[in-house]
Amino acid sequence: MKLVKILLHIIWIIFLTIFTQVGGLIWIVTLLFCKAKQWKKRYVFSTLYLISNLLIVPPLAKQLGREQLPILNDNLKPRNLFYPLLFRNYVTPDLNALLKKSSIELKKDNINITYLDANFPFYNGFPLLPHRSHNDGKKVDISFIYKTKEGSTTDKKPGLSGYGIFVNEENYSNKSCLKKGYWQYDFTKYLAFGEINTVDFDAIDTKKVILSFLSQNETQKIFIEPYLKQNLGLGNYNKIRFQGCKAVRHDDHIHLQVK
Repeated sequence: MKLVKILLHIIWIIFLTIFTQVGGLIWIVTLLFCKAKQWKKRYVFSTLYLISNLLIVPPLAKQLGREQLPILNDNLKPRNLFYPLLFRNYVTPDLNALLKKSSIELKKDNINITYLDANFPFYNGFPLLPHRSHNDGKKVDISFIYKTKEGSTTDKKPGLSGYGIFVNEENYSNKSCLKKGYWQYDFTKYLAFGEINTVDFDAIDTKKVILSFLSQNETQKIFIEPYLKQNLGLGNYNKIRFQGCKAVRHDDHIHLQVK
C-alpha cells in the first residue's frame, strides 16, 4: 500500500511538472510540510500554489529573464485564467514590450490583444506541451479578432480555449499534411472544448494586429496558414511563414516569435 502511494505521488509530480513546470516542486514542498505538521495536503497545496503563482514565481522569473504577461489588463489579457494559473504566460522582456506597445496602438481602433499559450517561467529548452517550440520565452500564441453577426468587433472568441475553431475547416495545407501522415496537424480541434460563442472571423482587424506586430523590429516570424496570408493581403511579408506539417495548423490563432 505504501509503495502504491509513493508511485501515485511520483505520477502526480510528473503530471504537474509537465503541465505547469513548477507544480511538481510545489507538491514536494507540500508533502514535506504536511509530514512535519500533519496538515491537509489539498489545503496546503492550494495555498502554496496560489502564493507561488502570485508572489514568488513572477519576481523570481523576472530576475532570470522572463516576465509575466498582464492578467487583468483589458488591452492585453489571457483568453482565460487557465493560462496564468498554469504558469504558461511568461515571455522575454522584449516580447512583453512588443505586445504592450501593440496593445496601446490597437486600442485606438478598439482592438484588444488576447493571448493564449506563451512559455513557462524558467529554463530555456523546457517544453511547453503540446507545442513544439514555446520553450525559450520568445514565442506566444495570439487569438484572432472576431466580430458579432451584426458586424461589430468583440472580445468574444468562438471556443473556450482559444484553439481548435478554424477559419476554414478544409484547406489545402490541412488536406496535404494529413495525407502525408501528419495526424497531429488538426489535433487542436480536440482542444477547443466546445463552441461557446457565435462569432465570425474579423479579417480586417486581425490584419491590423498582424501588421502591428510586423511594424516592430523585434518580430522575427509569424505563423498563420498560407491561405490566410493570401486572403488577408499579406503575401509580400516574408516574416509571415508556413509553420510546416510537423506542427499544428494555424488558422485558429497567430504564432508570434521575436528574435
